[in-house]
Amino acid sequence: MTGLDAGGEQPTVDLPLVHRGKVRDVYDAGEGRLLLVASDRMSAFDVVMAEPVPDKGRILTGISNFWFDQLADIAPNHLISSSIADFPEGARHPGLEGRSVLCHRAEMLPIECIVRGYLSGSAWKEYRTSGTVHGMAMPAGLRDSERFPEPIFTPSIKAAVGDHDENISFDQAVDLVGAEVAEAARAMSLALYARGAELAAQRGIIIADTKFELGFVAGRLLVADEVLTPDSSRFWPADEWSPGTTPPAFDKQPLRDWLDGLDWDKDPPPPPLPPEVVAATRARYVEAYERLTGRPFE
Repeated sequence: MTGLDAGGEQPTVDLPLVHRGKVRDVYDAGEGRLLLVASDRMSAFDVVMAEPVPDKGRILTGISNFWFDQLADIAPNHLISSSIADFPEGARHPGLEGRSVLCHRAEMLPIECIVRGYLSGSAWKEYRTSGTVHGMAMPAGLRDSERFPEPIFTPSIKAAVGDHDENISFDQAVDLVGAEVAEAARAMSLALYARGAELAAQRGIIIADTKFELGFVAGRLLVADEVLTPDSSRFWPADEWSPGTTPPAFDKQPLRDWLDGLDWDKDPPPPPLPPEVVAATRARYVEAYERLTGRPFE
């Protein structure tokens, strides 16, 4: 069963389950293909909430599919089809429409391909301590949320479930995947970010940083999983950005803020979410979809 709709029907996927993540369920679709189903599950502080956020899976899938189309000339991707008519017979339930994709099964790189255009998050914490970002020396005097002169590639190691990913240097990435693959991953990630950031800027959104998942299919490096979504990126409204402050994000910030105000140790089980927090979080995701794609979310 896939935990899809808040309080609604849960379509059965009659395919072997390969992996169940915090948000996505991955099924073996045969013939070197996978079916990715984005649920409405919501996680914060690495804990999955009991209450889903309605339509979140469809929003994330719609944004990724938009970017796969926009960035196809920059890098190939894993997408085969997002139409349930093309899915295997065991996955043609109407409830999967809009939140599921049939894709090539890639041999994924063991690194997260992160690109940062602005100093924020874990990079800001490291910079305040050592003046570096992923071990790279940065100019003195940078402020929180300040734009880098050029976007930088800052890989990380995929961590075990429940742990935060570990930032690594480019040299460490070379040790893991080899110089040729690391350089190709860096070039592809920077090119994807540059195009995405340019388009988002036209829609009034700053992409402060983002994470790409890359892998090989038939010897060709391509982008997989999700692309430039609120779950994999830090989106800021351009008109509210100012170096030295942290702009509000188009993501689960209402949820994080509410949880931060509680006496909760960030360990399961999570506290029950009030309907207004769920609604505010959904509204952020919908706004991100509509501003990026230029389409109403239906």
